[in-house]
Amino acid sequence: MLIVRDAFDGLRRFGEFQKSLGLAKNILAARLRNLIAHGIMDTIPASDGSPHQEYALTEKGRGLFPLLVALRQWGDDFFFEPGEAHVLLVDRMRGLPVRKLELRSDDGRVLGPGDTVVQPAPEQTAKKRK
Repeated sequence: MLIVRDAFDGLRRFGEFQKSLGLAKNILAARLRNLIAHGIMDTIPASDGSPHQEYALTEKGRGLFPLLVALRQWGDDFFFEPGEAHVLLVDRMRGLPVRKLELRSDDGRVLGPGDTVVQPAPEQTAKKRK
């Protein structure tokens, strides 16, 4: 997830990920291969025309954005003391902090853990009836 986070923050090259994360080359290479194998990242030609390759998030990878925002906001709530310096996710167009994510029902109510239950998807229930 840290590699994906860094990709959302604009990192694209192997060396950039390595510098940011401090991982050994073999570990980082294995994790990047795994992300590619699972369709979360892909390799593309370097944007500067050099023979190097860059890593980019796929549509599947970009789909992780809400998850990363939720984790970032959770960390902001629980891992920083009041006034302690940390980064802030900001709306690029307006320059304002992004609103706290909320889980809402179909009718707009805010939902908490006690308001939900996991059950089989409707198509799974229909398959069992056949």
